Amino acid sequence: MSANARLELALIIVFIVAACGTKAPEKTNASVEKLAVNELKPTADFSGTIVFQSDMDGDSDIYRMTRDGLLKLTDNSWNDEYPRWSPDGRRVAFSANPRGNYGVYVMNDDGTGVAPVVDSPEDETEPAWLPDGSGVAFTRNDALWTVDLRTREEARVIPDYSRTHGLSDFSPAAPLVAFTGHRTVGWDVFICDRASRRVEALTEGGRSCRPRFSPDGRKLAFVSAAADGKGDIWLMNPDGTDKTRLTERDATADYYPAWAADGLSIVFSSSEGHSPKTDRWALFIVDVRSKRVVPLFSAADRALFPDWRGAEPR
Repeated sequence: MSANARLELALIIVFIVAACGTKAPEKTNASVEKLAVNELKPTADFSGTIVFQSDMDGDSDIYRMTRDGLLKLTDNSWNDEYPRWSPDGRRVAFSANPRGNYGVYVMNDDGTGVAPVVDSPEDETEPAWLPDGSGVAFTRNDALWTVDLRTREEARVIPDYSRTHGLSDFSPAAPLVAFTGHRTVGWDVFICDRASRRVEALTEGGRSCRPRFSPDGRKLAFVSAAADGKGDIWLMNPDGTDKTRLTERDATADYYPAWAADGLSIVFSSSEGHSPKTDRWALFIVDVRSKRVVPLFSAADRALFPDWRGAEPR
């Protein structure tokens, strides 16, 4: 063995010994160390209640926020993700992986009564409520499914659709479901008439995703990277017309829109990066009429997947 090779081997051994003999630092967040969760406050006034996902304690949990502060709804050692309010605002659906694979769960609005809705050996993620609250849609094996909460009967949302698709949202005013679908290259927003099962693409170019219906069903908020290459919140009609860029922020990726109950504001997550797992994400609110953006919550490293209901907590 040459002298250089022996030197390289010695350095490797020193590195391994040091790494194995030193406890890795625990993941922390400075803001959470200084303040208890219930002392964290939003930086903008708003009405109603917003749920979101954050890893403030090291793994993803669900938090509920009002203008008065935060309440932690889940507290465990696994990941709780993608919260969605039920139509009546009394329950929250979310995905979680207590046994490794992800399933869909439902809990009360105060975090009590957690119960599995669907939990097979496959991953079930990205829940969305049916408009009447009778069931929950979810993504499994790159397709949309629904489960009836009373009978636990499962069914494909679009039985004959073969492209990869997920991230559904249902119109409160028509038998329509909007979703993100895979193109040959990239993703676009699609809509399906559930009565006729006809599917149409509302965007093109492979750079759009995550549609959400307004409370009256007349508009869709969605994410598009067409303008700045990173992502903005846009609006359009459910037939794909009248596309309007709502957040004009070239330096940030603006994602995960959710409407206020009055349809006049949208909460979203924003980051200078693009990864929901490694970059810092904060919550913002944009006024639909003026396009004015205000910061809402930045105390967490990653505040993701917000959802907004109108009524104050009971």
